[in-house]
Amino acid sequence: MSEDRRSARLDALGIDVYVTRGRPVADATELAIPTLAAVPEPALVGAAADPVAAVAGLDWDALQQRVAICSDCALHETRTQAVFGVGNRRARWLFIGEAPGAEEDRRGEPFVGRAGQLLNEMLRAIGFAREDVYIANVLKCRPPNNRDPRPDEVASCRGHLERQIELVAPKMIVAVGRIAAQSLLGTDTALGRMRGKLHRLGSRGWPVVVTYHPAYLLRSPSQKRRAWEDLLFAMREYRRIESQPGSG
Repeated sequence: MSEDRRSARLDALGIDVYVTRGRPVADATELAIPTLAAVPEPALVGAAADPVAAVAGLDWDALQQRVAICSDCALHETRTQAVFGVGNRRARWLFIGEAPGAEEDRRGEPFVGRAGQLLNEMLRAIGFAREDVYIANVLKCRPPNNRDPRPDEVASCRGHLERQIELVAPKMIVAVGRIAAQSLLGTDTALGRMRGKLHRLGSRGWPVVVTYHPAYLLRSPSQKRRAWEDLLFAMREYRRIESQPGSG
């Protein structure tokens, strides 16, 4: 059976097809993806010329409504529904993944498949329930066959994510996976070289820590120890930030 036919059958059954993206990120330089900083403004479909300005000032309800009917890129033609985000909208911690998969597309909630179950276990390991944090994705719509996001899709959806970050105002952001980290931080640096460092995002200097995507950990369970080290590092940095005067 050809790979295309296999992918189509699995997709019809609602089984996520995780595409191998090269060697383990800790041991090899990964292929760079287009980043927010490097992507030219796309020709948007049914949207304002500036996707960031289009959502400036929107509250949670207005932003969620806009995402639900968004047609800023071609992904709206193949999605079942947009996947906005879930969790505590005043959370101290914000987890950002890449994009919805097949199950997320059906249910309208990020990280609800096997990878989501592992993410829940990772949260419990550092003392959080899923409801304690906020979880979102770089893209709000599922790319067909779980392919990598395209430059125009990342650029079109960036305003939604940036506004979510502003509304949550987290004390710690965890970028889950290479694509989320590179898109968020505007870099093509390999994930292995981004780990173990505190990054700063945007003019507000939001703190960002990078770790592996749970889907990658399911394929490479030997890397779970390193993911645990990332979470411990994030917790140490969070406590340090919280202890600073005026942290709020």
